[in-house]
Amino acid sequence: MNHLSEGTNVFTQVRERNPLIHCITNYVAANLQANGLLAIGASPVMADGPDEVEEIIGAASALSINIGTLNPQMRVAMLKAGKAANEKGIPVLLDPVAVGAAAYRKEAVRELLYEVRVDAIRCNLGELAALAGAEWEQKGVDSGTGAIHLEKEAKKVAIEYGCLVIVTGEQDYLTDGKQECWVEGGHSLITQVTGSGCLLSSVCAAILATYDDKRLERLAEGLSLYKKASEEAYRTSPYPASFQVAFLDQLFVQANGRDKA
Repeated sequence: MNHLSEGTNVFTQVRERNPLIHCITNYVAANLQANGLLAIGASPVMADGPDEVEEIIGAASALSINIGTLNPQMRVAMLKAGKAANEKGIPVLLDPVAVGAAAYRKEAVRELLYEVRVDAIRCNLGELAALAGAEWEQKGVDSGTGAIHLEKEAKKVAIEYGCLVIVTGEQDYLTDGKQECWVEGGHSLITQVTGSGCLLSSVCAAILATYDDKRLERLAEGLSLYKKASEEAYRTSPYPASFQVAFLDQLFVQANGRDKA
């Protein structure tokens, strides 16, 4: 692990280390993920070809897997990359987008969690329900509707797969099965930016790549900074298109330790 400066936030320390984050992700969010990672000082590589992912992992600092636009070729690539990441000993984060929407997605995620050791799962409430086997009505890639005990089910999933679980929404919840914490704040306009949750997953992967201790606390700080960036972006850009640009600017501000853009 590279030496990191003390007294700086997690995004600044990501920038100092400049980890290469291998993203196997969906085509809807890929551009935003790449630009968001660049904004906090990480280096993105968006590679999902089964014939190259193991080689790409050889240079990567973490792997972010996102099943948003899942297909058979991507599924093979995810398994290959995940196993290679485990062999190399780098963090793996899984974003099980809309896992409850189709049997194929459930099977793919089940296979991934059986074959690959993941360090963290980043999901919304509906995706958590699907992972936990709770009753829930998934609405496309949105959270959907239902009623579950969030803390109980998140801890159950964390213990079952031996990983951190990050459940994001109006309030974010993190647990390793024993420890837990809540993160508040943020602006709701972020939900009008397609791929903002997917970007958050890759940002979490960058944090995991930067730290090998106190990861729950480090991730909680990152979630707080992400929410703060959305609040600051809304101050100057209260409409979705300009908000997205302002939000990326604010991530850059956070990572560079500036008081204002």
